[in-house]
Amino acid sequence: MKRKKALTLSVSAIVACSLLLSACSGQDAAPPPGGGDAKGTEAVGTPGAGQNGVTGIKDGLIPASDKSKIPEAAKKRTDTFVVSLTEPGGIFNPYFYQNGYDGNVNSVLFAQLVDIDKNGKPIPGMAEKWELSDDQLTYTFKLRAGLKFSDGSPLTADDVAFTLTLLHDPAYDGQTDIAQAAVKGGKDYKEGKAATVDGIQVVDPQTIKITTDKVNAQALYLLGGQVLSKAYYGKDYKPGKLDSIKQLHGKPLESGPYKLEKFIPGQEVRFVANPNFYKGKPAVEHFIYKTTEGDATQFFQTGETDYSGFTGNQDNMELLKSLGFANIDVYTASSYSYIKFNHSKPFFKDKLVRQAFIYGLDRQKIVDTIYQGYGQVANVPVSPISWAYTEEGVNPYPFDQEKAKKLLDEAGWKPGKDGIREKDGQRLSVRFFGSKGKVTDILIPIAKENYKAVGIDFQTELMDYNALLAKSKKGEHDLVSFSTSILIDPDDGVQSFNSKYKGSFTDTNGYSNPKVDELVAKAVGTLDIEKRKQAYKELYKELSDDPPYILLNYRKILGASNGRIKGLELNGFNSVNASLPTVQIEP
Repeated sequence: MKRKKALTLSVSAIVACSLLLSACSGQDAAPPPGGGDAKGTEAVGTPGAGQNGVTGIKDGLIPASDKSKIPEAAKKRTDTFVVSLTEPGGIFNPYFYQNGYDGNVNSVLFAQLVDIDKNGKPIPGMAEKWELSDDQLTYTFKLRAGLKFSDGSPLTADDVAFTLTLLHDPAYDGQTDIAQAAVKGGKDYKEGKAATVDGIQVVDPQTIKITTDKVNAQALYLLGGQVLSKAYYGKDYKPGKLDSIKQLHGKPLESGPYKLEKFIPGQEVRFVANPNFYKGKPAVEHFIYKTTEGDATQFFQTGETDYSGFTGNQDNMELLKSLGFANIDVYTASSYSYIKFNHSKPFFKDKLVRQAFIYGLDRQKIVDTIYQGYGQVANVPVSPISWAYTEEGVNPYPFDQEKAKKLLDEAGWKPGKDGIREKDGQRLSVRFFGSKGKVTDILIPIAKENYKAVGIDFQTELMDYNALLAKSKKGEHDLVSFSTSILIDPDDGVQSFNSKYKGSFTDTNGYSNPKVDELVAKAVGTLDIEKRKQAYKELYKELSDDPPYILLNYRKILGASNGRIKGLELNGFNSVNASLPTVQIEP
């Protein structure tokens, strides 16, 4: 038997957290709960040195200045914590949801084997420890003693094995790409050539060993995710047929801090504290995700919610300060916002056209107008707070309409009689899909004016997040705006650029570049952080030359909580859900 060694934090810091949150609609909706950044220790609101080059606004906490102003509606709630959230879709299974806001719900309902700390490093969750073999191919997880699901039934290594096997099922159509972990025998099982997955071995009720075929920096988190009950979800399950499992999407068996009490579509998701949660029953008996699309500010002001995320800008900062009762956390988000090209459209197959679209858009004006110093133009697909962030050798694409015109000329698009460019009888007219809100109210008129000046007809359509996601998946757009989820590992922000990647529900609609495929695989195929940094540096340069997206911005988020709420620890790598076990409400 090979000697094992503990998986150290220096190695683990590079794993991903792909299930925390999924892509968010544009930038104009309120940010997802806690979707922010590592906090500094200094006060915020005035220009300063910034953090890792993220604008001039410092990260930190501004405590409530006058708790006597707490709204009466909030004071009356003594056992309920209410958080705003854009509308969930109702699929409460961590491996099958498609709506990103269902991801928030699932992280309340289902605990993970491996958690993430405030620096993005993995820490013990339901697994009290894990070991990695010397060849970095075999992971051995030791579960905590006495783990239970919410109904009191035991949670064991058999449940972990069931979950991982399910992800290899030939019929599995969820968004988790377990193939990245390269579990030994997983491919054969997926293709129906084997009755079991060879690399999954239950040693005893508290120990499971998983052997992989290749080193992958994402493997730890993919293998150490949320766990489904074999007795509950597997009762009527047969390999290749998932109907029995999908029928339980609205009736989850939980392992997280709260149990599902009631889902009222378009209004709220209600939870009740789980007495069998491994960290102990939460102090606050009830938790609610309140649907607040378009009303988040009003609900927070009136005390109908206790926490909400706000777009970072001076207007929102001044508003929140004026309330007096708000604790304001300022974070640099571990995410980026972008406009996605539909690469299946003929005009976007030409990288010169895509480059022209970037040069032709005044991104700096958009960011400055929206974020008022709380945002920064993005040039690489990773947040500046990441260890992998670098812009060395990357084209920053400064606003240059003459350059945009020249590129379109080179690509064969010539101005028509009305000024709109044409090629082979086709007008350069594009449809942009976005979500309703203040950000698109600013972005759209600037984009229309910018693109008209270079000969592009920019048509727009606004819709809610679920419709936006559905239309994007079907490829009905030419351009569509999104923000990423929380990015724990740099691979999270680039994996969908790999044409071989399967599992992303916000894919790139046909983007393909063999060199990008090679560099994405190279960057995630080692646990050596210095080698990964070099690979990402090369990757960012290639993506800059052959852009899959129009990168828009990095941003800061204002997380506002009612001054009576204690125990929230918000940062760039964990949502508000991570604090639920420790949240308390002052009398």
